[in-house]
Amino acid sequence: MAYKEIVTKAVIGKGKKKYTDKYQITVQETPTTILGCWIINHNFSASEVNEKILINGSFDVNVWYSYDNDTKTTVATQNITYKEEESVNLPETGITNKDIIIRSLKQPTCISAKEEGNVINLEIEKELGIEIVGDTKVKISLVEEEETWDILDNKTNDEIDKINTDYINEEITK
Repeated sequence: MAYKEIVTKAVIGKGKKKYTDKYQITVQETPTTILGCWIINHNFSASEVNEKILINGSFDVNVWYSYDNDTKTTVATQNITYKEEESVNLPETGITNKDIIIRSLKQPTCISAKEEGNVINLEIEKELGIEIVGDTKVKISLVEEEETWDILDNKTNDEIDKINTDYINEEITK
């Protein structure tokens, strides 16, 4: 049996991780109540450094809170940056031409917001997925027997030739 090798790009390693991080936002007024927290503008990129995946990202946190004994409200906004370093198991070593694809499997979400004086303590959760795409070889076996061909039947063409083209004239004379 003969074999051929096909060189192709394929996912050669992947993994995902959930992160829960704590952040603080300092505000001018002393919050009475946290009314809401939402996160927007999540951006991230990944690169390989010393066989580890380095993820750089940022997002904007908006915290809506009341102050002055719940008589006034405002929104505090802060840009938060993060760096994560991960290892992805690869089946082979020395692979060149690697591409790193990073995905947000779960967008950053505030799971806890508590006021403490002029500081708002946040707990933010996110989940990232990493795929490493690289050149790899696939070995296939060759089948050496000749492929069979279907025999085409021309009955359809014969039926078209039998159409009465004078049909309209016959109907008019009846």
